[in-house]
Amino acid sequence: MAALLFKLRGVPDEEEQEIRWLLTDNNIEYYVTSAGNWGISMPAIWIRNDPDLYKGKEILRAYQVERAAHAKQEYEENAKAGKNKTIIDSIKEEPLRFLIYSAVILLIFYLSTMPFLNLGN
Repeated sequence: MAALLFKLRGVPDEEEQEIRWLLTDNNIEYYVTSAGNWGISMPAIWIRNDPDLYKGKEILRAYQVERAAHAKQEYEENAKAGKNKTIIDSIKEEPLRFLIYSAVILLIFYLSTMPFLNLGN
């Protein structure tokens, strides 16, 4: 009977591909389900045989530890080099978008609070 190994919702394509390569290299039979036409199904990697599930989980755990360490190292290198994007960088790149979002937030705040502030009048 098939068993769920890894949910793919929100997973980058390269990570999914690397996991699939790992499973193939370790001779673990699997299949992949998609989110479907409407995106409401569960995209995931499933292990075909229950005995391979434990081995698959161990491989996946080791891969995720390695990937997290690599991402942390990359982040720290970018931080030292000043390449990480900040909020100020985002505002400088798209100031009009920032102004429009700020105006919408203030409008929603105003419309949400004015009925309560006018109760006493």
